[in-house]
Amino acid sequence: MAQIQFKGKSFVQNHHLLVKYHELIPKKEKSLTDKVSLHDNLIIHGDNLKALKALLPIYVGKIKCIYIDPPYNTGNEKWMYNDNVNSPMMQGWLGKVVDREDLTRHDKWLCMMTPRLKLLRELLGEDGVIFVSIDDNEVHALRMLMDEIFGKGRFLAEFIWHSRQNVDSRTLNGVSIDHEYVLCYAKSSDMRIKGKEIDKLKYKNPDDDPRGPWMSSSIDGLATKEARPNLHYAIVNLKTGLQYNPSPENGWRFSKSTMERLLKEDRILWPKNPASKPRFKRYLNERSQELTGFSTILDVGFTVQGTRELREIMGEETLKFPKPVSLIKSLISQATDINSIVLDSFSGSGTTAHAVLALNKEDGGNRKFILVECEDYADKITAERVRRVIKGVPNAKDENLKKGLGGTFSYFELGKAIELESILSGDGLPTYEELARYIFYTATGEEFDPKAMNEKKNFVGESSNYKVYLFYEPDIEKLKNIALTLERAKSIGKPGEKRRLVFAPTKYLDQTHLDELRIDFAQLPFEIYELAR
Repeated sequence: MAQIQFKGKSFVQNHHLLVKYHELIPKKEKSLTDKVSLHDNLIIHGDNLKALKALLPIYVGKIKCIYIDPPYNTGNEKWMYNDNVNSPMMQGWLGKVVDREDLTRHDKWLCMMTPRLKLLRELLGEDGVIFVSIDDNEVHALRMLMDEIFGKGRFLAEFIWHSRQNVDSRTLNGVSIDHEYVLCYAKSSDMRIKGKEIDKLKYKNPDDDPRGPWMSSSIDGLATKEARPNLHYAIVNLKTGLQYNPSPENGWRFSKSTMERLLKEDRILWPKNPASKPRFKRYLNERSQELTGFSTILDVGFTVQGTRELREIMGEETLKFPKPVSLIKSLISQATDINSIVLDSFSGSGTTAHAVLALNKEDGGNRKFILVECEDYADKITAERVRRVIKGVPNAKDENLKKGLGGTFSYFELGKAIELESILSGDGLPTYEELARYIFYTATGEEFDPKAMNEKKNFVGESSNYKVYLFYEPDIEKLKNIALTLERAKSIGKPGEKRRLVFAPTKYLDQTHLDELRIDFAQLPFEIYELAR
């Protein structure tokens, strides 16, 4: 397979492995919830590379859908390369605006994207997909880069989004550019848009339908009324007399004749809440897949609509060129189920959160969002938009938005790096829970549960292979006297089926005693490592 080459590639290939874990500091006053939690909807303010690394201990392999809208690298966006890579050349890039005159702007952009895409891939579940918005400036380079990181066989589609409502006066070689792209890749080679193995666990048969297991799927379409008028019509629930109209930005997924057939076959699922939208039964034996019916042409929403939506919510123009809610909603509705987690690490004005909440309102779902925004407006624009759409926007044209979409979110700020080496000097020692979280994930690769931790008993948690213990106090003088002795080893209880993984500054036990007690010892403060036998 052909590979893309760019300056700095050798230095960023494994840079994501060297990024330190950072604290995530809860900010109750900026959150909209009774209890701030990393398991809530999340808005994180801070560098997205560090934030993605900080999310790994909890969310590795759990994200169903990723949507990102990175800088298009037009030369007019005023973005700067800020990753502290160990390279004299790249150190010289730090803090400098990447403009059109920068002869290395494509190299810098690829160096910026590489470690982020690698961490995003780790966070993505095996049945997950990633969507990336981009334009002609970097679409070819991005596709080659994603072929390398995700695998060429994981490529699903290159969608073309009709982004401009009118002809653009700013032409390229005399041609008006009225479209952008959305690249779509899967985490697993077994995940395909059509005709491949499907996730049977999603298909149930709660009503004993003789046609077999089914799942609830959206009937939202992907085309405006102007683009596909035949997909814009009313449907009526004959039992209640209630009439349902499609979104002006989306229309229905099916033509009127197909919809009439689905109604006749009793495949339309009517919502309990009249403000929500109907869905339809998709059967397992039809061998459909989440993204079935997607056209590679996205006639859904325009850039100008995104601008109007943000202005309607915020009362003024705040950010330029936000994506319309209908575009993001159309993507995530096809790639998620009602309990999926959606991640956006270039979150900007917060459109992705808005789309998730709107979709939940329509189908009664419980999808969660995770937003990461590095700019200073993370609270005043990104989070504020989400606050307003949750509570309600009085002047909104959409009735659901006017009443409020409901929901909660927890706001976090990126804190300091968890520096294990600082234990040597006693400066900036991490708390017991911070270090416990770090060692548990790094050593086991599994999620850390703070509720399971018992500091008094030195218990961190239980993984598939280990019960994990930590003898540690954030005090340099006490650390000098902490060691795994026979007494401490016996204090953690009798050996069971699982081996015990014990972290401490040092040990006074030989290997024979450790084996008898079924203990694997890991010393602090040296590099934490995975133990395998």
